[in-house]
Amino acid sequence: MNIAGHLPKMAASQPEMLAVAGADGRGGFRRWSFARLEQESNAIAHGLEARGIRRGVRTVLMVPPGPEMFAITFALFKVGAIPVLVDPGMGIEKLGVCLDEAVPEAFIGIPKAHVARLLFGWGRKTIRTLVTVGPRLFWGGSTLRGLVKGMDAKGARAPEDLEPNEQCAVLFTSGSTGVPKGAVYTHGIFEAQVALLKDTYGIEPGEVDLATFPLFALFDAALGMSAVVPEMDATRPAQADPQKILHAIETFDVTNMFASPALLHRLANHGEQHGIKLPTIRRAISAGAPASPPVLARFQAMLSDGVEIHTPYGATESLPVSSIGSREILKETAAATAEGRGVCVGRPVRGMSVAIIPIRDDAIASWAETETLPPGEIGEITASGPVVTRAYDNRPEATAMAKIRAEDGTIHHRMGDVGYLDDAGRIWFCGRKAHRVETEHGTMFTAACEGLFNSHPGVYRSALVGVGTEPVLCVELEKDCTLDRDAVRNELLALGQTQPDTARIKTILFHSAFPVDIRHNAKIFREKLAAWATEQLR
Repeated sequence: MNIAGHLPKMAASQPEMLAVAGADGRGGFRRWSFARLEQESNAIAHGLEARGIRRGVRTVLMVPPGPEMFAITFALFKVGAIPVLVDPGMGIEKLGVCLDEAVPEAFIGIPKAHVARLLFGWGRKTIRTLVTVGPRLFWGGSTLRGLVKGMDAKGARAPEDLEPNEQCAVLFTSGSTGVPKGAVYTHGIFEAQVALLKDTYGIEPGEVDLATFPLFALFDAALGMSAVVPEMDATRPAQADPQKILHAIETFDVTNMFASPALLHRLANHGEQHGIKLPTIRRAISAGAPASPPVLARFQAMLSDGVEIHTPYGATESLPVSSIGSREILKETAAATAEGRGVCVGRPVRGMSVAIIPIRDDAIASWAETETLPPGEIGEITASGPVVTRAYDNRPEATAMAKIRAEDGTIHHRMGDVGYLDDAGRIWFCGRKAHRVETEHGTMFTAACEGLFNSHPGVYRSALVGVGTEPVLCVELEKDCTLDRDAVRNELLALGQTQPDTARIKTILFHSAFPVDIRHNAKIFREKLAAWATEQLR
């Protein structure tokens, strides 16, 4: 088994079909067919092996999305090396910790990544092999161009035949509740994800995907889709230029698109202002955090009748777990969200099982040690199935805290979220377990409370934090909001009085721009907000 096996199959069956197109920064695109992607990845694979990067060698990959990134990634998979993928925007300190934990032996990156590696000592003790994508300066090693020189003559490099449970990659979490952890992926997990994505969303070979999230885009070749990388900074989707995104969609007749909630919000506002329609889109997928119903409604108005936005629920450690479409949200569940009942994230996808267990902050060694809660009762969300990772890389304590083993060997992943199941089997997300606010009158759950306040037309997003035992609501207004803040505060306090839990909130603070994760620009760093709120109330 090897996830890279999908590429030579596509190159053989559809050699001239577009595999990947990357923005060239001048309004155009560099286009590689599946035949060329296969050829380039073969040459890189031979070059990697010639320099000792082969089966089991952990290799940091810090290359921006584009044809070269796709070719290098598939080459690494072909030789059985283990890519270590991190978000550069997670911060220098966290990034250094992550790379030290991963114990990489090789480093492939653009010049800027190599400069940072030297300045901050990333992998100093373990990295032995260097490859520079672009011009190399003083740090030694090979360039990508030098790596592949003469390697075309060696022809195809068949993917290494690997065991399903053999390590395939280390993908780091966003670190929204602490230092990012490396989730260990196997080729079996990647294959299961491909099957679930295809089954859940009806993706067909020959489609064209707008690849705004690099990790998701790596599935495109396995799904038989062409990947189009628009001109944008993938680490800052909230700052993307909507016109450049739309240009990519129109140029390639994109049928599928992934957009983080921040990017979806930006595109929806632009589309509403300019009356834009997207007739080629068959489906949109938004993940990373719940997208607000008003944003879903605005973006869905840009799509053809019958087309909707799918919002899968999951995490780096298990994706997808469940999914729900915008039509069901807008017609049914959004009203409950606005009443403070949480955010519906849909039913488990085929092959995945979800159970709600009592909230605990300690490790649970055996599934027999806990119980499952009935529908309607809030607890901790757990998931099991073929896409659940079994461990964190070199983090045994974190693994013990997040994984529960059943007697039959099944691993139940603790999602780190709280929520409940309804009578129809749907999952309702109520917030992160670590973010729950303990007050003198009981526990308050963030997402459940915030849904009520986010229904106010002037609110972009809100965040419940605790200052001691006092619940405080932080509010970020819409950028074009001209309402008086005192008036908005009074309206929000009145809104809070309509529900027992939110009636406890007596303090509302306005924040200009919430600190959020770099990956999706959507997960709120509540610890930072809590510290800010504490300072404001002194």
